[in-house]
Amino acid sequence: MSCTNVSRTLVLSLSLGAAFLSGCAPKRPPYPETQKRPVTDEYHGIRVVDDYRWLEQDSAEVRAWVASQNEFTRSVLDKIPYRSAIAEHLRHLYGDRSVSYTVGSEHGKLFVLKNQPPREQPFLVTMQSADDPASEKVVLDPNTLDSTGTTAIDFYVPSLNGRLVAVSLSKGGSEDGSVSVFETATGRRLADVVPRVNYPTASGSLAWNAAGTGFYYTRYPQGTERPPEDMNFYQQVYFHRLGTPSAGDTYVIGREFPRIAEIQLASSRDGRYLLASVANGDGGEFAHYLMGPGGTWKQITAFNDQVKLCVFGRDENLYLLSTNGAPRGKVLTVPLRAPDLSAAKTLIPEGAPVIDYLLPTLSRVYLLDIIGGPSQVRVFDLQGNMHGTLPTGPVASVSAIIPIENDQILYGTETYLEDFAYFRYEPATNSAARTHLANTSSVSYSDCEILRENALSKDGTLIPINILRRKGTPMDGSAPLILYGYGGYAITEAPKFSVRQRIWLDQGGVYVWANLRGGGEFGEQWHNAGKLTKKQNVFDDFIACAQYLIEKKYTSPERLAIEGGSNGGLLMGAVLTQRPDLFRAVVSYFGVHDMLRVELFPNGAFNVTEYGTVKDPDQFKALYAYSPYHHVQDGVHYPAVLMLTGDNDGRVNPSNSRKMIARLQAASASPYPIMLRTSSSSGHGIGSSLDEAVQEQTDVMAFLMDQLKVPHTLPQGPAQ
Repeated sequence: MSCTNVSRTLVLSLSLGAAFLSGCAPKRPPYPETQKRPVTDEYHGIRVVDDYRWLEQDSAEVRAWVASQNEFTRSVLDKIPYRSAIAEHLRHLYGDRSVSYTVGSEHGKLFVLKNQPPREQPFLVTMQSADDPASEKVVLDPNTLDSTGTTAIDFYVPSLNGRLVAVSLSKGGSEDGSVSVFETATGRRLADVVPRVNYPTASGSLAWNAAGTGFYYTRYPQGTERPPEDMNFYQQVYFHRLGTPSAGDTYVIGREFPRIAEIQLASSRDGRYLLASVANGDGGEFAHYLMGPGGTWKQITAFNDQVKLCVFGRDENLYLLSTNGAPRGKVLTVPLRAPDLSAAKTLIPEGAPVIDYLLPTLSRVYLLDIIGGPSQVRVFDLQGNMHGTLPTGPVASVSAIIPIENDQILYGTETYLEDFAYFRYEPATNSAARTHLANTSSVSYSDCEILRENALSKDGTLIPINILRRKGTPMDGSAPLILYGYGGYAITEAPKFSVRQRIWLDQGGVYVWANLRGGGEFGEQWHNAGKLTKKQNVFDDFIACAQYLIEKKYTSPERLAIEGGSNGGLLMGAVLTQRPDLFRAVVSYFGVHDMLRVELFPNGAFNVTEYGTVKDPDQFKALYAYSPYHHVQDGVHYPAVLMLTGDNDGRVNPSNSRKMIARLQAASASPYPIMLRTSSSSGHGIGSSLDEAVQEQTDVMAFLMDQLKVPHTLPQGPAQ
């Protein structure tokens, strides 16, 4: 058979990736047709052509294009012979996990989000204590509200006496939530429904008044209050009194806040004070406002004061986490009755660890520290004297500290090798005990190890990497390896337990997480070194990690895949276009790819304080220098690419992925498939049903195993 006679079906069945016949040069895949309709913009004297602007529209034509892309993607993935075996294995791994718990608040009893397969969504229960499962009582199960299993709890806040709980509910991963109120004891739903409290742009929040007769909440514009382009901005605070129509709710504060304000509310324990923490978009600037018993507001901090966190103490003080002159953080106190920042006292000065969160209790202050990725909890008294650290596993993360009685707390911890569990800490005896609220599954990593090493970035910065592998994995460059990264918004890539990695490791694979600049691993300096005009550092860091793994023979370029989502999807696009030779396959979840247009979308405007704006000449220059969409080059042999997005994504507009895929498909000279997978029933990876999650990860795992030619041990059979 000549190369020109190889059928399209045969090419697809052999995964479009290999030289399937000796002497035959593989051909480009038969991508769906995508028209070019050039639109030219000018930025600071530079003309930029956008061939696929039309894919930003929500139109019948675009929906038809998305359908054709999904059809092409399915034509590739569904022909992988062991895809059905992967699906079955993943369904078992996800479904066989025990109940998992997320403790959110305590008012004489615990309020817990409980996830119990095969239920699609977590549901809300109360418990008398973390060791009394018999006391569990269901307050709200969203799975009973929606047969599709896509109605999710965005957040919940119990009243101060615990009698009622306000819950934001949204559908299909949209995070477009309205608040309903439920009786804790009976689960009865009150008539109150407050719309537009939660949305992905600035999320949502609420705080109850002392009597439990109403709550303060974040409200987005309604009706004709703002033009359409501003309906998901200008978040303000309103008060809702139970039993009254929400249309009559009272304005409280926020008209003076920025367009991209993101507000979080908190009540003092007695409900006499209300705290509004206001973020200036997503770049890490915060202001804090306090309303006293008389109903008057006082601004405590401004955006330029560098106070990251403000919380109520039990001793009539406010506790502040400040990075002013202390990029790793210091703890200040001011009197609640006279909160003057200029007179704040330093309780705990800056040290080596990065302070990420603080919790004052009756006579203790707990500090959640980040130490390069892993975390710890230090314990201090109210005079600032240290009393040790809480016990955790090696290379562990702590993701929750919950006050219970007096100075006792619950804290949740996990490692790459051990599942998440809550422990009760008793400071009087300096002891910690594992509670009933612990996740378990049939997955064990007892045959695996986690190695923590450092790669040297382009400018000499050491970048930590965390390597998960089976003990005895050969160091000859033959192992298939997935490298994951994020690097932004001061978000730390912390150790986490995942059942998904088990299937990869069982096929001889290695999984690696990188602690890149732009995150919060080493404090505000680490974050600032990877934001705005310094964003290229993040991409250099990630490339250095890939090179290190190759040089140390953990893997090789033909066995190396990369994975990231959202801001990590931007990372995927940037390194894909900057070093296409370094990777064999790329998975990008709901990524940001057109950096010149991102701020024009609702949630994109909130990213200006992190990414920058094209309105500023220097920031435009930096954005244009790395914008993935604008750096795809014709004729380049790009690696295999799978981009995943959801129609209901309110955080990253799915047109980013559409345009990037169109450009890559037109430009790539390689035989490796470049595919878009769009879900009509999900958003930004939130609110998906169990089946949707299984199908998504089946596609990802099948794609990676196929492209990296993993010598799998899974049974082969007809794909499903």
